[in-house]
Amino acid sequence: MSADPRQRRAARHAQPAAEVAASAPRKKPITVERITDAALEVVATEGYDALTIRRVAAVLGTGPSSLYAHIVNKDDIDDLLIGRLYAEVVLPEPDPAAWREQLLGVYTQIRDLYLKYPGVSRAALAMVPTNLETLRVGEGILAILLAGGVEPRTAGWARDALSLHVSAYALEQSLVRQRRRQPNQEWVLGDEELLDRFTALPAEQFPHTRRHAAELISGTGHDRFEFALGQLMNDLRPASGHSGTGRPRPE
Repeated sequence: MSADPRQRRAARHAQPAAEVAASAPRKKPITVERITDAALEVVATEGYDALTIRRVAAVLGTGPSSLYAHIVNKDDIDDLLIGRLYAEVVLPEPDPAAWREQLLGVYTQIRDLYLKYPGVSRAALAMVPTNLETLRVGEGILAILLAGGVEPRTAGWARDALSLHVSAYALEQSLVRQRRRQPNQEWVLGDEELLDRFTALPAEQFPHTRRHAAELISGTGHDRFEFALGQLMNDLRPASGHSGTGRPRPE
């Protein structure tokens, strides 16, 4: 030990290098859950167009190669994203007497989840789901349709058509919001300006558009959403021998 008191005091207050290293915080391990969290963060703050494996890795403070131990590719992240959102969907017990209302309720939940994350509904397009939560919701929708007496093949096709409309609707709404945030907004028109443009069209070329301009622009986006789903569902017919109310048709 040094005889110099000043050196001994300095030694008491100095932290050994080994202790410094031991006290350094360890990095959290990369997991599928953390990858999904980071991907949602990117979409929520920057939009779906910004979602890449490299960007997700940056949020996690690592390199892209670290993610490939847990995911296959970008499509895999899409599957995880939709699965995470669908985990929040509450499915009702299928009621043959209220199956249309139940379908609208489920798809409204999905629409609202998509709208929370700009453009994320693109992840659901042209994707074969493998996530168990996505499959759970698909099973629940199918159960509601079957409870309403819709034939299995028709129910499957209807589920695809309804889901496609919800994804497209949410994507369009996200694009409109994105354009409204841009400095140049001449392509996003309000109702009054749109009405003025329609009523100013030449009457000989656009008689119907001019005459019915108010009706053409009426309703909110969500009003039109419910209308479109209602039209699709109203065209569904219960299978032969089924009343659509849970009771067989009388002979």
